[in-house]
Amino acid sequence: MTAVTKVAIAGAGVAGLAAAIQLAKAGVDVDVFDAKPELSALGSGITLQGNALRAFDALGVWEDVQSAGYFFEGLTLRAPGPDAPVVAELPDVKTGGPDFPATGGMYRPDLARILLRHAEAAGATVTFGTPVTAVSDGPDGVAVEVGGRPAGAYDLLIGADGLNSGVRRLIGIETEPQRTGMGIWRAFVSRPASVERSELYYGGPVYIAGYTPTGEDTMYAFLVEAAQDRQGLTDEQATAIMIEESAAYGGPWNDIRADLERGAHVNYTWFTHHIVPAPWNRGRAVVIGDAAHSCPPTIAQGAAQALEDAVVLTELLVSADALDDALWDAFHARRVPRAQAVVEASVQLGQWQIDHDPDADAPGLMFGIAHRMAEPA
Repeated sequence: MTAVTKVAIAGAGVAGLAAAIQLAKAGVDVDVFDAKPELSALGSGITLQGNALRAFDALGVWEDVQSAGYFFEGLTLRAPGPDAPVVAELPDVKTGGPDFPATGGMYRPDLARILLRHAEAAGATVTFGTPVTAVSDGPDGVAVEVGGRPAGAYDLLIGADGLNSGVRRLIGIETEPQRTGMGIWRAFVSRPASVERSELYYGGPVYIAGYTPTGEDTMYAFLVEAAQDRQGLTDEQATAIMIEESAAYGGPWNDIRADLERGAHVNYTWFTHHIVPAPWNRGRAVVIGDAAHSCPPTIAQGAAQALEDAVVLTELLVSADALDDALWDAFHARRVPRAQAVVEASVQLGQWQIDHDPDADAPGLMFGIAHRMAEPA
């Protein structure tokens, strides 16, 4: 017996598809509605910490993810300059436990396709171009409208529809993402053979310059700067800015600039942060993933936290007999403090850089959070 037999999910991102996989495998009827006209994934690459890999294993997708990505141990710190001198080689905490690599990277669209394939294979129905536009909660179910038309009655609506969640607004949660003062340029480029793990450069004209391998021949590169209005730029203008801002960094950045000059695609987003105070549910509707919390990628835990939301919620839904206060209390106890710790640490790391704080203990904060994430959610 499960607490639900029919569930609607808004959003075909990491959190929504992870929840769809687990519920459909348990025999629950699952309808996923996504506002976008087709499967898409913003950005070029994604960094995945060990606890994300542990969640992929729980979903049954780890083998496919492992084949599509690039996984490694450790982190290299470099300094600006033409020779890009190595400052430190740091070990990673294996947040997924001894059975998984410490960290990895992969192309975001590849991850999206893997999760969609597994969700549909498990029996979930995924429909694109169908935003959730109305929610009416009752004691025995929640009526959902998509695109202004009734979609049916469900035992539960999971709002996994991202940073600017429509479900969050529809169920009366007023928390909204706030900008942190940082913005990030990203580009998907070729991987030089010398790059075997993530490398970060601190100092120079931007806060952070770095890159993460995503495959045998690919990686994504990024520059974190003070947030600016970068709207309306042509592709050529955006690429020129990334080339100019990276000019102070040598080593593999020379190869990255060559790819940029050949036309590698560039995108730009602002860092935001928010966390919905408990409860994340309003009756029979709940928000998870970026709809419930967001943070700068300074410790690369965004995807991991979204996955953990989905895994914990579905574990409780499948093992319980009723969708009651006890279930919601257990969910919030396991997820809210953990997500809040990640959000606060991620924001603090960024703020220390904005403030140029000489007394900041960034390594201590990062390792403290990593050890906490090593404990299963």
